Amino acid sequence: QNENILGYYVNVERIPNSCKDSPNRIFLKDGKVLLNLSMAYYRVNISAYNKAGESPQAIYIVPDFFEADLPGQIHIKHQGTNAVVTWTPEYNPKCFVVDWGTGKEDMCMKIVTTASGKFTLDNFQPYKLYKIMVHASDVCQCENFTGHEKTFGVTHFYSVEGVPRTGPTNVTILNVTKNSALVKWTKIPAEDCLGFLRGYRITYTDSRRTESLVVTLNSSTTSYHLTGLKGKNIYHVQISGFTNAGEGPPTVSEPFSTPKYGTREALCICV
Repeated sequence: QNENILGYYVNVERIPNSCKDSPNRIFLKDGKVLLNLSMAYYRVNISAYNKAGESPQAIYIVPDFFEADLPGQIHIKHQGTNAVVTWTPEYNPKCFVVDWGTGKEDMCMKIVTTASGKFTLDNFQPYKLYKIMVHASDVCQCENFTGHEKTFGVTHFYSVEGVPRTGPTNVTILNVTKNSALVKWTKIPAEDCLGFLRGYRITYTDSRRTESLVVTLNSSTTSYHLTGLKGKNIYHVQISGFTNAGEGPPTVSEPFSTPKYGTREALCICV
């Protein structure tokens, strides 16, 4: 039916949209559109039309921008279950638009018309990661913000941090030699961290518990080379994650055995 298509309707809707205004509708002849959007969430509904009418809509959610937080732009001060958000804008727009929530499904929106760069948010739940975005806009009376917003601040925060509820998964021991071994693991999922994950602690102990070592690593690390091991010994490895609130539970002990001889020693004996 492509040869019968006369054009396309594209509806661009901001998420959330407290103004409840109708989406911004664009009429197109070709199957391409260039949108100038802020870093807020947007829903794009696309349909085709011909002389008989309009097709069902295809729905596209603009994905997250995987940018790092913009440090120094937004400051958050906790006051119980509330949070006072302040910012220093690059210029003085007519208003600010503040988005906050744990994800696109539950984002809230507020238009701030004061020039003070300050806003109080409330009803935060503990142990949940919140995203806050501050946009500058020159339209403020519930008009459509598409094409008018400029995002200059994005940050994440917890109202209350907890310790991780689990340790990392898929702990494996590889490349075991007489004096070393490689430990690998899968990072703790963000929803299980309950706070900003600051790092991991690896504890490895020999079977006679005569020697126990603890290594602290940063949160981006997912492997570590154990050294200084002794031959013909059994070691147990456990890994835990920690946040500002403390250390979470360690993984189940993973045992491994080191050989009695190194590769060169074994070759010499065989010869």
